[in-house]
Amino acid sequence: MRRFLALGVLGIFAILMFFSVPATLVHASTAQAAGSSAPPDLGELLPIWSCIPFACMLLSIALMPLVLPNFWHHHYGKVSIFWAAAMGVPFVIAFGGTAVHAIIHIILADYVPFIILLWSLYTVSGGILLRGSLRGTPVVNTLMLLVGTAIASWMGTTGAAMLLIRPFLRANNFRKNRSFMVVFFIFLVANVGGSLTPLGDPPLFLGFLHGVSFFWTMKILPHMLLVVGLLLTVYFLLDSYYYRKEGAKDRPSKGPKEPLKLEGTHNFFLLAGIVGAVLMSGLVNWGEVNTLGVHRGIQDWARDGLLIVIGALSLLTTRVDVREDNNFTWAPIIEVALLFIGIFITMLPCLLILKAGPNGAMAFLIKAVNQPAHYFWAAGALSAFLDNAPTYLTFFSTALGSFYPGVPEAVSVTHLMGELPDYLAAISAGAVFFGACSYIGNAPNFMVRSIAEEAGTKMPSFFGYVVKYALVFLIPCFAVVTLVFFVK
Repeated sequence: MRRFLALGVLGIFAILMFFSVPATLVHASTAQAAGSSAPPDLGELLPIWSCIPFACMLLSIALMPLVLPNFWHHHYGKVSIFWAAAMGVPFVIAFGGTAVHAIIHIILADYVPFIILLWSLYTVSGGILLRGSLRGTPVVNTLMLLVGTAIASWMGTTGAAMLLIRPFLRANNFRKNRSFMVVFFIFLVANVGGSLTPLGDPPLFLGFLHGVSFFWTMKILPHMLLVVGLLLTVYFLLDSYYYRKEGAKDRPSKGPKEPLKLEGTHNFFLLAGIVGAVLMSGLVNWGEVNTLGVHRGIQDWARDGLLIVIGALSLLTTRVDVREDNNFTWAPIIEVALLFIGIFITMLPCLLILKAGPNGAMAFLIKAVNQPAHYFWAAGALSAFLDNAPTYLTFFSTALGSFYPGVPEAVSVTHLMGELPDYLAAISAGAVFFGACSYIGNAPNFMVRSIAEEAGTKMPSFFGYVVKYALVFLIPCFAVVTLVFFVK
């Protein structure tokens, strides 16, 4: 029955997409086959409903753990592949080799480096163990969140989150209400903290590659401090309330009391190596290599290779008991790898339509964006559910095209930084801040959730996270940021 259902869904999508292809595409395909025309721009041809498999992928992540928990636990990888196929098969039927190239490109150029970076950070940070009786009082927890937020811009949100989430969870293993703690950890350490340098979050790194000065994003410091101040204040009040309500002050922490001590400290040097490898890939140009029709910089492949070597070195040089005592398992990174292959492939039509700008099915959105506040909320809202890196690049390019049409990028980016800094700040802050609005908004969010659940912390569902936390705590903060910085 399930096989017939799967084939039925695939067939429906294939028929719909095939009959939605305009006649001009048929001529373009014929001309291309004859060698007389360039491949069509898919973003201009795709209908808005081609994003349906992506929506279904998100709904599966949101609803299946609640409605079919046992099925989801054992088959989430198959669900991810199913929705990837539901998009990919009719996509290839309708657009042929152009579609195949687009799918291979997003896998090799986006998914593979994404998962290699996550794996290396997860592996290396999992080899650093903080032993000792760190007790999770409201003051201690707030300080840990502050430290994590401060280092996220320099070692990346993923690196900071993977480094601190386990000590944070262990410090609070005697507390009853821990869900809100992990959610605020995701807000601050895994997202907002990465807004000051290109090392902090992928969209800022893309801006750096396109000419934004390395330290220009420090201009977002006031925006970041406002959000961090508001969120930390709310967190401290919430933590203090639950600390008193639980009677946690008189409840002993689990396990014997030990002095604080770090083990596996050589992994800090390996973390620095990861940061260096990522930075290197953005500073040098060693040419390109063609892999299955996808042109990638040799320096990008070198970075990926270095990250794999660094992760392997961490595995070889870190004592097994350190990882065991750190509750290190491969389950979270496996879950992320399987779910995000479905997310990356199904969101491909959304990204292509966005990149088409005013010529795509989302032209109404692109044309409506003309003020800093618009850029902040448009780039942010899409970054909450799509990959924030290409979303940033879309609105970055929109701003350059709107204000400096026909001007070379190297010149227009300099003008944008100097003459219209509010627009660039709005795009940058929106892409980074709003990543905290859902579990899939930024790479470490899902991993933090998985690690927390493995450690026994019950986390909110996908919609529960959005409705109970993001809408209640984040959106008001972002409204304040808008009023203070982006409304003149």
